[in-house]
Amino acid sequence: MASSKVCLLAVLCSLVILTTFIGSAHSASCCMMYTTRRLPCQRLMGYTIQTIVNSCDINAVIFHLPGRFVCANPLSTSTQRGIKCLDERRSKNSQITAKNNTTSA
Repeated sequence: MASSKVCLLAVLCSLVILTTFIGSAHSASCCMMYTTRRLPCQRLMGYTIQTIVNSCDINAVIFHLPGRFVCANPLSTSTQRGIKCLDERRSKNSQITAKNNTTSA
């Protein structure tokens, strides 16, 4: 009887440790603070939006740069400029692609 209690306790402890590890691993992929540097539009490759969910504590725009990711304040004017720049570039590229597809057909 005592050995089954010890086994049950060991399983429960393992689950607690595992859950703690998974939770902390998830939070490592969240932005925890914003950059203060202005990012040049030419270097921006894309962006994703982080919202306050689960263990992410702040809303952020995650800019994709060559070899790294940078967290920015979504309310900042420079962040809004970066988003606008990327959206305009994406729009121009899709228009060029569409035009090339119609002329080659």
